[in-house]
Amino acid sequence: MMGVINMAHGEFIMCGAYVTVGLVHGGLPLPLAQLCGVIAAGLVGVLVEMTIVRRFYKRPLDSLLATWGLSLVVTQGMLILVGSSLAGIGTPEGSFKVGEYSFSTYRLVLFGGAIAALAVIYFIFMRTRFGVHARATMQNPQMAQALGVKVGRVYAISFGIGAALAGFCGALYAPTMTLIPTMGATFIVESFVTVVVGGANVLLGTAPAGALLAIIRTSLNAWEGQIIGQIGMLIAVILIIRILPEGVSGFLTRRQR
Repeated sequence: MMGVINMAHGEFIMCGAYVTVGLVHGGLPLPLAQLCGVIAAGLVGVLVEMTIVRRFYKRPLDSLLATWGLSLVVTQGMLILVGSSLAGIGTPEGSFKVGEYSFSTYRLVLFGGAIAALAVIYFIFMRTRFGVHARATMQNPQMAQALGVKVGRVYAISFGIGAALAGFCGALYAPTMTLIPTMGATFIVESFVTVVVGGANVLLGTAPAGALLAIIRTSLNAWEGQIIGQIGMLIAVILIIRILPEGVSGFLTRRQR
């Protein structure tokens, strides 16, 4: 929406996960450690926006190269500082059954966290003064600035919110996975294709696009494994873009009319 392709977004996920696990190892309770992971990712995001990203708005190819370089620097730096992996903290105990299948209770926490994140973001961008300013600067920054909106501050906060969301993802997933410096890259493909399939209206299209692609990939994973699931999801993305060139949000907007 701001004309930036952020290839370092996965590193904010890594930031949230590493901060969470590091603080848990230091004796902090998991929920409080996760909150610190989210805050840390958000603050780093604001810093990155002010020092690097701000220079590349409306220059998507330049921003892609700059943030890709940042991603490489951060990944290699973490390899040097903390090594190839970090000891995990384990998934919190507890499980439940659905028929013959048993699931970790923490999976419900992940589901609830995703729903809560969607609700909070919708409220911020659709029901607050900051949200009005953010949407105005995305649509016409010159006019918004002429009306007194501090565009640079809005961009920094918006980018920080995006980074905090990525950190929230890493903080939630931290107990369920092995932490490695390159872990952020595993989320990038799914993130970008979800946004593309969602269409121009990110708030309207991303959630249903994510749900649709998740159902496709999870079904194929259960049928033939991870590789077939990844291939099937990418084929589905190609077909959806071919059938719905304006994405899911464009289709939903036409239906509302």
